Amino acid sequence: MKDNRIGNHKTIWIERTAAIAAVLVVWEIAARMLDQKILLASPWDVLLAFGELLHTPEFYQAVAGSFLHIAQGFLLGLLVGSICAVISAKVHLIEILLWPYMAAVKAAPVASFIILCLVWLSPSGLSVFISFLIVVPVVYTNLLNGIRDLDPQMKEFAECFGIRPWKRLIGIDLPQLRPYIVSSFEIAIGMAWKAGIAAEVIGTPDRSIGKMLYHAKIYLATPELFAWTLLVIFISVLFEKAVTGLLKLGYQRLEYRI
Repeated sequence: MKDNRIGNHKTIWIERTAAIAAVLVVWEIAARMLDQKILLASPWDVLLAFGELLHTPEFYQAVAGSFLHIAQGFLLGLLVGSICAVISAKVHLIEILLWPYMAAVKAAPVASFIILCLVWLSPSGLSVFISFLIVVPVVYTNLLNGIRDLDPQMKEFAECFGIRPWKRLIGIDLPQLRPYIVSSFEIAIGMAWKAGIAAEVIGTPDRSIGKMLYHAKIYLATPELFAWTLLVIFISVLFEKAVTGLLKLGYQRLEYRI
């Protein structure tokens, strides 16, 4: 069984590596055919631009500033979304009252919220709030659906044997909620980074990736623009893998305790 899993992981990595290589080949061909760096920089030009960015202190300040703001917004959204989902599952009135807000956040364009929030918030706090705002309905909806899908027979079983609520949460509820929690994390992290960086591009706070993207666009530094964009994708994927990895590790320790 373990050998099959290792084989599947290797196959997935090989397929993804091949897909990335194909993208780079198509990108390089398109850049050579267009032959205008200002419109489409080649992968090599982007790599050189990224290497130059690595030697500037502003690069590390921007990465650290954006990461802290977006991670903060994600964690706050995770906390508030989880609390609202648990309360809504218990009190139907709360679910009804929260529905307009959740529906509005999911339906309205992110740019609209960013522009509106600029009136009330400073540029430095904008990405935190926007990331928080986008994460809440994702976590809320997934977790609420998961709580509704909990097996009622397991609940009756716990009540019959007098299992304490805390032990029931750890031993019965959380294992059933695992796919919903993992799914909400995977979706929310990517959305938090996209929305957070968009907020930084519009608000242009100091020491942020969004401001660097804006400056690269203003000065027509296309290689730098591509380099910063690819960096955002890389950090977002890395953050997602780290968070979901910690989540899976927590579940493994939980199963060990049970």
